Amino acid sequence: MGIEEDKLPSSVHAIVFKDSDSLEGKSIKIEGYDFNEGVNYSKLLKSFVSTGFQASNLGDAIGVVNQMLDWRLVDENITEDCSEEERDPTFRESVRCKVFLGFTSNLISSGLRDIIRYLTEHHMVDVVVTTAGGIEEDLIKCLAHTYKGDFSLPGAYLRAKGLNRIGNLLVPNENYCKFEEWIIPIFDKMLKEQREENILWTPSKVIARLGKEINNERSYLYWAYKNNIPVFCPGITDGSLGDMLYFHSYHNPGLIIDVVQDIRAINSEAVHASPRKTGVIILGGGLPKHHICNANMMRNGADYAVYINTAQEFDGSDSGAHPDEAVSWGKIRGSAKTVKVHCDATIAFPLLVAETFASRREAFEKANS
Repeated sequence: MGIEEDKLPSSVHAIVFKDSDSLEGKSIKIEGYDFNEGVNYSKLLKSFVSTGFQASNLGDAIGVVNQMLDWRLVDENITEDCSEEERDPTFRESVRCKVFLGFTSNLISSGLRDIIRYLTEHHMVDVVVTTAGGIEEDLIKCLAHTYKGDFSLPGAYLRAKGLNRIGNLLVPNENYCKFEEWIIPIFDKMLKEQREENILWTPSKVIARLGKEINNERSYLYWAYKNNIPVFCPGITDGSLGDMLYFHSYHNPGLIIDVVQDIRAINSEAVHASPRKTGVIILGGGLPKHHICNANMMRNGADYAVYINTAQEFDGSDSGAHPDEAVSWGKIRGSAKTVKVHCDATIAFPLLVAETFASRREAFEKANS
């Protein structure tokens, strides 16, 4: 006897409409911002958590950074091996998370440079790691401007015009000529001090000196110098800075920059952070991302981590790796609060700063006064 075609077998109905576990009270309901309430940017950003996709990841990142900034030693239980100072309630209330900020050079070429300057100006981060371009572009912008161009401008045409393209940004060659005129005399003075005063230069010491010499409040390096925030750049020769050091080695040879002392210095920033927790905020990937994570491996991992980049993990790159990969190396703790936002940092980071650091400016100023 054949199956009746006009009847749906109950087994098929049960397969399609399998009973669901209830998510009520367990998960956030998806709903977006209601513009009937008017335009309220803070509420709009808060709604990202329940919007889904990368908006939710950005909302979660805002939450992780705020947890990072909220943490105080007083939130932790007093352990038997605590020092007398660590038992003092006032001291415990004053001890906050040590924040590592990393970013790639293109972000200093962009307008994010001004947001990073804001963070160092108000001493909102404790350690900075970047690439050579992340140093020189900040200094060059104090000497000459970067301009908006277009991603599709042809390279041969720009080369003939003496214009360099960074994505849709344009940097005239003359900017680097001005940079050379400014920095070579500083290298001369540094070499003189090396010889006469036995000064051992490291990348971070060179960067602090350049921040001092630029003496310009639009520079994030100036504020890092003023606020004694170390800026590390282990690949300091990988950019125009390297070109200038190359030229200087012929003009006035002998300047030595010791990278070994800086690896000790950045690892010590992590190792000696205790009893503080550490948090990492990394924009982009590559060298800054790995350098920060590797330093935190020396203390058995960071306690908070926020990545913002567009890199994917399918090629095995460190840039694309998710926080959980760093957990396997001990660079981030298994108990850490982490999130990766798959987004262009020029979009995501200003929004994140608005809902975290910028909303706490008075608290930072009070803490740093």
